[in-house]
Amino acid sequence: MPVDRLLPNDEARDLIALVRDIADKRMVPIVDQHEKDRQYPEGLFAELGEAGLLGLPYPTEWDGGGQPYEVYLQVLEELGARWAAVAVAVSVHGLACHPLFNFGTDEQKQQWLPDLLNGKLIGAYSLSEPQAGSDAAALACRAVPGDGGYSMTGAKAWITHGGIADVYNVFARTGEGSKGVSCFFVARDTDGLSFGKPEDKMGLHAVPTTGATYDDAFIEEGRRLGSEGQGLQIAFSALDSGRLGIAAVATGLAQAALDAAVDYAQERAAFGRKIIDHQGLSFVLADMAAAVDSARATYLDAARRRDAGIDYTRAAATAKLVATDAAMKVTTDAVQVFGGYGYTRDFPVERYMREAKITQIFEGTNQIQRLVIGRSLAR
Repeated sequence: MPVDRLLPNDEARDLIALVRDIADKRMVPIVDQHEKDRQYPEGLFAELGEAGLLGLPYPTEWDGGGQPYEVYLQVLEELGARWAAVAVAVSVHGLACHPLFNFGTDEQKQQWLPDLLNGKLIGAYSLSEPQAGSDAAALACRAVPGDGGYSMTGAKAWITHGGIADVYNVFARTGEGSKGVSCFFVARDTDGLSFGKPEDKMGLHAVPTTGATYDDAFIEEGRRLGSEGQGLQIAFSALDSGRLGIAAVATGLAQAALDAAVDYAQERAAFGRKIIDHQGLSFVLADMAAAVDSARATYLDAARRRDAGIDYTRAAATAKLVATDAAMKVTTDAVQVFGGYGYTRDFPVERYMREAKITQIFEGTNQIQRLVIGRSLAR
């Protein structure tokens, strides 16, 4: 059932109505089969771009939507409630726009940003490596400066939209230590860049996650974003926003699981009455609803801080932690409400449960979020 949303104006309300219409007509009819077949939804991201949904939190002067983060995240939640894999990819695309918008030169932004924000180019984010996940300072992929650019060699891992996205924010070592990492804006067709076989994941099957290998790939100097050594600053500033995106997607996933559980509990009878009328089951549903509402309130609080220009690093970590833990709990409880049927693929709740797990891991594991929160308290 649609969530009654507190939105700032009529434009935002119309936007949410548009998103629901597109998601219900274009995504809901195909999500189950595409996830089952591990089939990429060809043309869908182009449609989302044409509808203006891929650049919502960026200024209209660059072909963005000019929406506050508070509204953008509620759009992601609506997408996440219909198709988590697509919503995650949309969030990652928004994350991939961050380095160019915030650290690119005017010339770089004029060249690439409008096409990113209107969806003509799809962006991806390439920070993790096989041996460097949470420990970003341990990156080993190296870009050696040369005549007019850099020679990049090394491997990247866990790239959402890998091999399909048009451009990649790649973080590679140009020096030593935590200030020896730089950010590059790399095209998919770069010579020396190749992508591995898509990971055989637990969930989010329709959008591939791959590794990438750079074999003496030449990256033009004009594709470096920011100054040399600024890479980790760029990466971490983007991740604050990215964590809010995942929090919103996780909330949408939890809302979908709650809705499915409530509908089933209204239909299923046991001991002469609907199972929702049994107090033990109604209390489970009540806890699920409270978890979803809390997750939404937490990410909206962080988004409003971001929109107000207030430091929101801790709030983003809290939102990501609370929302994704809620998604895991709520989707697990939804399977329980369905009983044996919940363990089958005849109903979507088993997929929701599988999809929820990854939200506790990417954009910084929830242990990393606790570390961020703890360090903020220590300061």
